[in-house]
Amino acid sequence: MRRTWINGMAALLAALALAGCSTSKEKLLPHDDQTMLDVWNAETGGSAGAGRQAGPLLDARQSLRRPLTEADVKAAPAGQASYTRTARNEINRQFHRLPNPDLAMYVFPHLAGTDPVPIPGYTTVFPLYQRVQYAMPGERTEDY
Repeated sequence: MRRTWINGMAALLAALALAGCSTSKEKLLPHDDQTMLDVWNAETGGSAGAGRQAGPLLDARQSLRRPLTEADVKAAPAGQASYTRTARNEINRQFHRLPNPDLAMYVFPHLAGTDPVPIPGYTTVFPLYQRVQYAMPGERTEDY
């Protein structure tokens, strides 16, 4: 009984697989006489496109454009000086360092190593925070 059921399932799966492969390519993906260029032009408003009106819109935009005059070229750096990088404004820091105080620690005399070697007491200095933190522009203005 079990073997009959397994054989029946195998036959059903084989029939389904063969039925899936019998679909026609032309029925699944219809293809007319349009080339890829025709489809592109139709969707982007090119010469073959009657669906969208992008072609006349682009032509209207192009007619409104004008070349830069000499006065425009001379006036441009002054208008962009606040956010353009130059050697002069690179000297001024935008991101100031936040305070990271130094801590002084005294290490008492001790014995170290596999052979107990005496180490004299000493003082060491290390920063409070592990990393240097920076403020956002305008967040902190006073220097330290």
